[in-house]
Amino acid sequence: MAELFGTDGIRGVANEYPITPEVALRIGRAVARVLKARADDRHKVVIGKDTRVSGYMLETALTSGLVSEGARVLLTGPVPTPAVAHLTKSMACDAGIMLTASHNPYTDNGIKIFGPDGYKLNDALEEEVESIILGDQPAPTGARLGKAFRIDDATGRYIEFAKSSIGSQSLRGLKVVVDCAHGAGYFVGPLIFEELGAEVIKIGTTPDGYNINEGFGSLHPEKAAALVKEHGADLGICLDGDADRVIFVDENGEVVSGDRVLCLCAIALKEQGKLRGDTLVSTVMGNLGLRDALADAEISLEQTQVGDRHVLERMREGNFSFGGENSGHLIFSDFATTGDGIVSALMVLAIIKSSGKSLAELADCMTEYPSLLVNMPVREKPPIDSVPTIKSAMNAAENALGHDGRILIRYSGTEKKLRVLVEAKDAGLAQAHCDAIVAAATEAIGA
Repeated sequence: MAELFGTDGIRGVANEYPITPEVALRIGRAVARVLKARADDRHKVVIGKDTRVSGYMLETALTSGLVSEGARVLLTGPVPTPAVAHLTKSMACDAGIMLTASHNPYTDNGIKIFGPDGYKLNDALEEEVESIILGDQPAPTGARLGKAFRIDDATGRYIEFAKSSIGSQSLRGLKVVVDCAHGAGYFVGPLIFEELGAEVIKIGTTPDGYNINEGFGSLHPEKAAALVKEHGADLGICLDGDADRVIFVDENGEVVSGDRVLCLCAIALKEQGKLRGDTLVSTVMGNLGLRDALADAEISLEQTQVGDRHVLERMREGNFSFGGENSGHLIFSDFATTGDGIVSALMVLAIIKSSGKSLAELADCMTEYPSLLVNMPVREKPPIDSVPTIKSAMNAAENALGHDGRILIRYSGTEKKLRVLVEAKDAGLAQAHCDAIVAAATEAIGA
């Protein structure tokens, strides 16, 4: 069971290793045992889930593992991932666990674990949990067993927390399309925007356990885009399955890239004196146009490995207030300990209200380099530098592009895929080198 954790928790096909009830029970026991070394007395864990049918199976197994080790378990039912992070900290829990596979199809599921501070577990704690899963230690008996409780006001607690992120700002006068992907935000999402005064047109809010992300949400913003144009809305808000990231559609029905959203938010926060260190933290996947636009605005850009956890770690190290990924993860660390699609949407709406500008106007803050991203299936994942033909194609691209372009090649942390990114001011040059690298990779390791 080594190396269970990927870039965003543990994920896979539900009821296939490692997302089985047997492994989930072991994970519950391991988390409880790690907590025992840090807690003086009884310890408690909050468990949330998205709307996948497999959540029932995993929730029950995790709960059994936790209570068998003496933990008190608080069950929320379907809530966004950031709600679990918030409740973990606000209710003084020793850990939080979210059952979700984010944007993956309903057949998948996953396990994300938060520490008592509301942040995802660091590498050291993940390794400790993994090592304990294989162990065989005496389990508590009798009065030392734990219990499980349902938290009836979990959604209400999160709603008030999310609303507080924009203070007294009203959204009255704004019309928004909200697509919840039939996922974890299906109930709280539209309600939060309505309570703040916005006129809401909602879709993707009828989960049945099998339709999460299917044709709706951040993976399919075209539905929200069509409704924005049809209803003359100010923007569209497209959440993913666990509502920790968001994709925006402007008033013209055009999808706004994640880099543009990062850029407009960083500039607005700097103007408000709220961008600590005048720095944005993002990942190496960011478009080169973001680098140029931030330099013009006298904002520093710090880049990390792919994954919102890496962004958060750098933000905490440098005491920075804003960061994120171009995939739609936005992290406003003054308010949240993880990416939060709903809070992020509220922040963008507040910027629109305070600036008097439309989303399209605000998003016109950078010029994007032509970019190509290919996700190709592979049969194995050898180190890139160990494959001569791929390395040769990479070197040729780097020499040709220089400062006016770049390449980034990495394996997916959750799938058996190779991601090839090529950017350049010259679109034709980008295409040629992308094709060459993909051809070399296909011949060497393609599935």
